[in-house]
Amino acid sequence: MYDKGKIIPGLIIFFFLLTFPFWYSLGQASYESPKPKLPVNEKKCIEDVNWMRANHMELLNKWRDMVVRHDMTHYVNTAGKDYEISLEKTCMKCHTSRKEFCEKCHVKVSVSPYCWDCHVAPEEVRDGQ
Repeated sequence: MYDKGKIIPGLIIFFFLLTFPFWYSLGQASYESPKPKLPVNEKKCIEDVNWMRANHMELLNKWRDMVVRHDMTHYVNTAGKDYEISLEKTCMKCHTSRKEFCEKCHVKVSVSPYCWDCHVAPEEVRDGQ
């Protein structure tokens, strides 16, 4: 093997530079959770808060399918409470600001939901945007 004295240190330096970002941030939180504006008039969401954080997108897709494909307009949560399936009448009744609630998290994680392709957020109607 030619230049063994240069290749091995070169590989070690390459490995160190390649893994440096992982070593540098070891033990540090690299993601700060966004703080969306929570509703003031309600204390309970349709489902448990932690469940909603993790599964709201599946719930909204399920609701869309229930309404559009099966003409079902009511959702019964795990506690047995009945809700009307409606983004505007149910979700946006409490979460009144798309910018202060929805977009706080979606912008942070670079997600572009397509809810607003068809629906109009309440503050946009008021503001005339």
